[in-house]
Amino acid sequence: MGNIGQQQEETPKMPLLSPYTMGKFQLSHRIVLAPLTRERSFGNVPQPLATLYYSQRTTRRGLLIAEATGVSDTAQGYPDTPGIWTKEQVEAWKPIVEADHAKGGIFFCQIWNVGRVSHKGFDGVEIHGAHGFLIDHFMKYQVNDRTDQYGGSLENLCRFALELVEEVAIEIGVDIKECKTYEHKTPLMVLIQACKLIRVYENRERRE
Repeated sequence: MGNIGQQQEETPKMPLLSPYTMGKFQLSHRIVLAPLTRERSFGNVPQPLATLYYSQRTTRRGLLIAEATGVSDTAQGYPDTPGIWTKEQVEAWKPIVEADHAKGGIFFCQIWNVGRVSHKGFDGVEIHGAHGFLIDHFMKYQVNDRTDQYGGSLENLCRFALELVEEVAIEIGVDIKECKTYEHKTPLMVLIQACKLIRVYENRERRE
């Protein structure tokens, strides 16, 4: 019996359940609630039911990312998605975030374009840059036919995304964890390298 108990104590945890340091956040595990477009925010205002929805998925020091949240009345891509550009919307988000914090969770707001979220109670921001939305338009050769500083070269295709990230960082602050992989490289160099890898993958998919 003693040996069995000793073996159980020595059994390592699954990597997915092991702690992870993300900047200033000490996550208790590596499972993250991804943004899910729910279309339950009638009139673009988060509803009380969202408090239950997110708190049910909260764990102590676990990371949740809110559904895509518009920053203006022209930023919405689907009906009844939440916003964060009016006082009513901001006040509606507060009890949702507070319920998450009450259970020890970490809550990020995913925004379309650049938004004003530094005083809304969220712990951080994720900028939506996929699925054909605004940032994605700038970074795709198939869509971006501009001839100015935001089109043409790979560096120019990445320029809007980088400027957007910098503006958000200025507005709400930044907490970057040291990463030796990108040591001595500027943010633009890192973004360009990421774009190159995406292009390689896309070309490989076309050939197959």
